[in-house]
Amino acid sequence: MTLAKKLRILIVDDSSLARALLRSLIEDQDDMQIVGEAHNGHEAVRLCADLKPDLVTMDLMMPVMDGMAAIEAIMHERAVPILVISSQADAQRACQALDLGALEVIGKPDFTSDEPQELLRKIRLLAGVSVFTRFRRSNRMLQASIELTPLPKSTQVPQPDFERVVAIASSTGGPQALARILPRLPADFPAPILVAQHMSDGFVDGMARWLDGLCQLEVRVAKEGELIRPGCIYISPSECHLEVNAAHRVRLQARQEKDIYRPSCDHLLASVAKVYRHAGIGLILTGMGRDGAQGMLALHQAGGVTLAQDEASSVIFGMNQVAIETGGVHLVLPLDQLPANLTRAVSLSPTAYLTLAREKQA
Repeated sequence: MTLAKKLRILIVDDSSLARALLRSLIEDQDDMQIVGEAHNGHEAVRLCADLKPDLVTMDLMMPVMDGMAAIEAIMHERAVPILVISSQADAQRACQALDLGALEVIGKPDFTSDEPQELLRKIRLLAGVSVFTRFRRSNRMLQASIELTPLPKSTQVPQPDFERVVAIASSTGGPQALARILPRLPADFPAPILVAQHMSDGFVDGMARWLDGLCQLEVRVAKEGELIRPGCIYISPSECHLEVNAAHRVRLQARQEKDIYRPSCDHLLASVAKVYRHAGIGLILTGMGRDGAQGMLALHQAGGVTLAQDEASSVIFGMNQVAIETGGVHLVLPLDQLPANLTRAVSLSPTAYLTLAREKQA
């Protein structure tokens, strides 16, 4: 009988106690083995090249070379899936690590709770993800990124009325995709944007601060009862499901123990379909699982515009693939075309926008 191949894990953490706790957890799993341990980023880069692990668990605060520099070096030299295990106090840097190539971030687990099982689930899911070595930026690429640096936020108070509402659903790879889309939206974007991004508890505030620093639009964590307004991006807390009601106010639904996804993309999209119908615009991005497919279908059937990120530009072609196969998506677009398409979609009727977009694709 052929034994199943074990997942090869490299642990990177400055703390010997943290490494010991992770080691004891992983070594108890029949389908995993630890191939090495590193206590700083320099060792991590070297061991990645030598040991070729299936996944790296990466701390951020380390001597010699920190986790951020290590992630960038690994993704440039020999890319492997990286799961950041970080303190919630370092949430903003953890989200920046996603932009450098890490796949996902999770809090350091409390080994007296069920959090270790969530960590093991993440390891199993992410170890099979295909990642690609990134080219180091040339001077030309650097100049391009400088030109995309957002202008300072406008101090002008936006008008309280709007005609369209955008809802975005994303999971694994989503923060990276959001960081490519949202900063390219103009300062006068005339619609509210609501985001449901699967995220471990404690990291959404950091992600909002990170994105707010990139964008011309204001980015904030949604609060119960607040009135949504154009030119503002509202991100759902992970502890609640984000919805919007007929009074154009945020409604946060408490997460239940049985809920698989945190927060639920289906909750957000279904509420936008119910309240705004043809005035709703749904976008589903990269991510693992099936969340968002039913919500996209509801918005599609309500007459709204529904877009999906394409396979080639997705870290994981999962949620968006299911939404496409379910019949809830009008257009499938590469990541770099999504900002311009959202900008056009909020200024045109659904029929006019879809006709124009399809002509451009033809």
